[in-house]
Amino acid sequence: MKFTKMHGCGNDYVYVDCFHETVNNPEEVAKFVSDRHFGIGSDGLILICPSKVADVEMVMFNADGSRGEMCGNGVRCVGKYAYDFGLVKKEEITVETLAGIKTLKLSLKDGKVDQVRVDMGAPIFDARKVPVTFPEGEMINQPMEVDDTIYHVTCLSMGNPHCVTFLEQDIRQLDLEKIGPEFEYHETFPKRVNTEFANVIDRKHIRMRVWERGSGETLACGTGACATAVAAIVNGLCEDTVELELLGGTLTITYDKGANTVYMTGPATTVFSGEVFPPKDFENEHDVKIYSKDKKKK
Repeated sequence: MKFTKMHGCGNDYVYVDCFHETVNNPEEVAKFVSDRHFGIGSDGLILICPSKVADVEMVMFNADGSRGEMCGNGVRCVGKYAYDFGLVKKEEITVETLAGIKTLKLSLKDGKVDQVRVDMGAPIFDARKVPVTFPEGEMINQPMEVDDTIYHVTCLSMGNPHCVTFLEQDIRQLDLEKIGPEFEYHETFPKRVNTEFANVIDRKHIRMRVWERGSGETLACGTGACATAVAAIVNGLCEDTVELELLGGTLTITYDKGANTVYMTGPATTVFSGEVFPPKDFENEHDVKIYSKDKKKK
């Protein structure tokens, strides 16, 4: 299986061009390639597939093999791959995801994509759609007990569920390996959740760490950055455009309230390409799922 490793602000995935490659049992392949000791090492697997409704389709799997609806850093890299490797040759493209079709504007440097602006769509606060088990319509700045501590959280979906909490203590000192899973598997979140822990530096700057469901702490999360910026804005903590400082880099997020859409701008980087040979038994699974140019089972 030929692949390319790419990252957006350190949020790294293994990308496979399913216009030309076939991937059997991608859930198991995702776990295999993501292993940082016995595989390639990544936060998951992203397949770039043909689409009937957009220029390409992004099919995303987390490091634990679970299917993800959307990845902001991942979709920027999909845009870069599609342009740099000749799947498309235009500077505005569309990408089909489980969270809808995303429109990407590509910025070039020396003929290659350097930065990508993504229209991430509207934030969703409806508790039933996030989803969260909250009796009221929206869970904005609400107290929630986690591991005997009360956190004030804002929950929303940016294509996948997010729980944002703003803290006074320096988030760089948090033990995310301990507290992250407590949020991820909390009974409030029937589909688990991505959790963002944030410090508001000033009205235009936020520092953030993220615990992603299925992957643990990552260096960046694009949808998480969007969720954090929107949560800060609706809680009156920041301006409508804010810089998100992540462990792996900085993203610029704008919440256009009039259009009710969120724009994310950030880098996309190719690390290397190669070929890997997943274990043969992946090919012998019953009811195997296949992603390729000729056949896609979902």
